[in-house]
Amino acid sequence: MNNANYLFREPQNEPVYTYAPGSPERKLLQAELDRQYNQVIEIPIIIGGKEVKTGDMGQVVMPTEHKHVLANYHKVGKKEVQMAIDAAMAAKKDWEEMPWIQRASIMMKAAELLATKYRYILNAACMLGQGKSPMQAEIDCPCEAIDFLRFNTYFASQLYTQQPISDHATLNRNEYRGMEGFVYTITPFNFTSIALNLNVAPALMGNVTIWKPSTTAILSNYYLMKLLQEAGVPDGVINFLPGSGSVISEVAFNSPHLAGVHFTGSTDTFKSFWKLIGKNIDHYNTYPKIVGETGGKDFIFAHPTAPARELAVAILRGAFEYQGQKCSAASRAYVPKSLWSATLKHIKEMMKTVKMGDVRDFSNFINAVIDEKSFDNIAGYIERAKNSKDAEIALGGKCDKSVGYFVEPTIIVAKKPDYESIREEIFGPVITVYVYEDKKFEETLHICDETSPYALTGSIFAQDRYAIEKAEQILRHSAGNFYINDKPTGAVVGCQPFGGARASGTNDKAGSMLNLVRWISVRCIKETYVPATDYGYPFLGK
Repeated sequence: MNNANYLFREPQNEPVYTYAPGSPERKLLQAELDRQYNQVIEIPIIIGGKEVKTGDMGQVVMPTEHKHVLANYHKVGKKEVQMAIDAAMAAKKDWEEMPWIQRASIMMKAAELLATKYRYILNAACMLGQGKSPMQAEIDCPCEAIDFLRFNTYFASQLYTQQPISDHATLNRNEYRGMEGFVYTITPFNFTSIALNLNVAPALMGNVTIWKPSTTAILSNYYLMKLLQEAGVPDGVINFLPGSGSVISEVAFNSPHLAGVHFTGSTDTFKSFWKLIGKNIDHYNTYPKIVGETGGKDFIFAHPTAPARELAVAILRGAFEYQGQKCSAASRAYVPKSLWSATLKHIKEMMKTVKMGDVRDFSNFINAVIDEKSFDNIAGYIERAKNSKDAEIALGGKCDKSVGYFVEPTIIVAKKPDYESIREEIFGPVITVYVYEDKKFEETLHICDETSPYALTGSIFAQDRYAIEKAEQILRHSAGNFYINDKPTGAVVGCQPFGGARASGTNDKAGSMLNLVRWISVRCIKETYVPATDYGYPFLGK
């Protein structure tokens, strides 16, 4: 028996490939894009390691070319969901009892497979199926996904070493158990790495999952599932259930074995889950743990001392990269009157060189939004701004869904600080700017704090250090990830643990030990070397 207490060395973040013209990675990615574009695959349900096919089919299409089919997938029914729960519970005992270093080894092998054999497969799938540019796909999956796998094992090795104090008479120790039941994971379309982490973080700590992937990310999520199987994740530990969220949730939330929910998605959906768990609380074997990262209305706040060019780049990148479909994307900005004209001029100059189109054309900085529902929602905000006396369009504003779901990067200038597009989450390439009087810096900071129910990310741009400090204090609860002189996107695993509070989630910080703590149930064991032989205490004496 190996009784070594193993500590993983702190990993390095996975290097990001540039895909520059003439580079070998560019040629390999283009070849994989061509291969996947010219095939239509069949995606099964995977329960207990076995492929299940229901014949109730859905399609995976390209956001940039929505008539082009990439895959057909089988949808689960209630029967298959219950099969997945049964498979997870059957796998749980052996998985939980497996030495943690063996579980960690599987995760490390998965990371290495993703860095090598699966790198271009996942990158191309993210591009074609989710409308990502080469860079946006690269930083998501493979790179962030690899970081989650490697850093989670490092954090787990640290966590497992934390033990209580003992003395000469007793031995006290903590046992880090998995939870009694399964974790229900509901994953988003916009980051394949998040889909991975929502499953592997609980699994690493000895838990089993049933996984509802986003219907608009099924292609890349399926390849992830195949990768995890190849890495050695045992049958039934993670079960892949494409299909209707309402169908899966009805069965999952009514199971007495529900032990946790790991979620990234809309605020309203997460609230409905919380209410449903509360309603069913007497039915569960344990109190389910609820971990969620939900919406955001992320901000860039500029002080009059901010450099206009740096601010302009932050707005362009923060709001328009991946079509504003990041949870952290900048979707409102507060700019002093003295800076706005120069800032807008810089943005317009840069936008003259920005191209929009198909992901397979690497010269396109902007691609399509994810689907028609999203397109229509974003277009509605833009159209209302065009017709409102309280707003005007300063840049962009055109929308076209004839071939793909294309929305031109758009800047709305709000004349009122509570205009709808500066309050509500849009999830598209639209940022609303409120231009404030320079002397009202502190007053406008409070407006920023109070305008939105969300608190995910935000940033301050300033050269005045007193202004930075003031913003940091007033906006203390406005963002779980706060950036100084940078765009509010691009959190890196191990460097900026990610998550927000208020209507943005439970702030359990993916990419850190804090998230792993949520997926353990600790048993403290006390051993007394020489037990007492008399019941009495000194105070009883005469």
